[in-house]
Amino acid sequence: MKNEQLDFWIKQRKDQKRKRSVETLFNGLRSGNNSALSAAITLIESSLESDKVLANELIKKCLPFSGNAIRIAITGIPGVGKSSFIEEFGKIIIGEKKRLSILAIDPSSIKSKGSILGDKTRMDFLSTSENVFIRPTATGVTLGGVARNTRESILLCEAANYNVIVVETVGVGQSEISAHSMVDFFLVLMLSGAGDELQGIKRGIMELADAILITKADGQNINLAKQAKQQIKNALHLFPAKENNWTPITETCSSKEKLNINLAWEIINDFFTIQSKNGWIKSKRIEQQIQAFNSTLQSEIYQDFLRKQKESINHLENEIKQNKISPYQAVETLLMKNLETES
Repeated sequence: MKNEQLDFWIKQRKDQKRKRSVETLFNGLRSGNNSALSAAITLIESSLESDKVLANELIKKCLPFSGNAIRIAITGIPGVGKSSFIEEFGKIIIGEKKRLSILAIDPSSIKSKGSILGDKTRMDFLSTSENVFIRPTATGVTLGGVARNTRESILLCEAANYNVIVVETVGVGQSEISAHSMVDFFLVLMLSGAGDELQGIKRGIMELADAILITKADGQNINLAKQAKQQIKNALHLFPAKENNWTPITETCSSKEKLNINLAWEIINDFFTIQSKNGWIKSKRIEQQIQAFNSTLQSEIYQDFLRKQKESINHLENEIKQNKISPYQAVETLLMKNLETES
């Protein structure tokens, strides 16, 4: 057999194997197999070029079956009780015969790159429920409080027939805004009695919130929670009106006492019903897709630039270390060299 024929035969075999692999994952997750769904998410999280090809094919097959779930982001400072809230919140959802997917994002260590991934262990009931899928994922080096491929994970979960997708983000900060760009409803959990409540979250987060719940409103915290609720309601009146004319709702709740957890689900349902009827959900999701395209494009261009200019970057880094050039001058030098190379 000639080399050309052998190469063609090998390529055909690889293509057939790749198609079978994608088809197997797709059929598995569509039939409700959580192992197939987990494997699919692992695939799209892979940084291997060969896996990226498979991931793109899988996402393409899943797209027609996505978009039918309620997408919710839940955020709050560490210790606010996000996992405890989601445990009780999830019970209400599956009690209505819905399927719930939880993408729990854990922070990664800057030094070790490791992550505890402990959210699943704190959701005892949900982690053993048939209609619940929990995927703990590390943020890696990604900013925004969400993992790099959370958007794609949402699509896969929807294609696997999950009606409600909850993204539990790392914590509260300006970077949490990224989570807002991939969900329909943004829920902020706050803890009363931990200092200045209004300083506990950034203005940008408060402007994005569709609802704010003061957690642990039980025992001696009841009065503090009520005070925090009133403070936040007053503060929200100072912010500009939302584009969809939704007025953010502030309430107290207690996962321990199961207080107002059902109210949170009612608020989200009311929001989704209203915003679906007026077309805002659809238009927002289209806008989010364009944002994802632009942000991914910027990231890929940046990574491609780093690969092509690796030697120059290393040289300039040494120059900076020796105090021969400032970081800003180094960037200008690198960009000028790149322009000269392209011309």
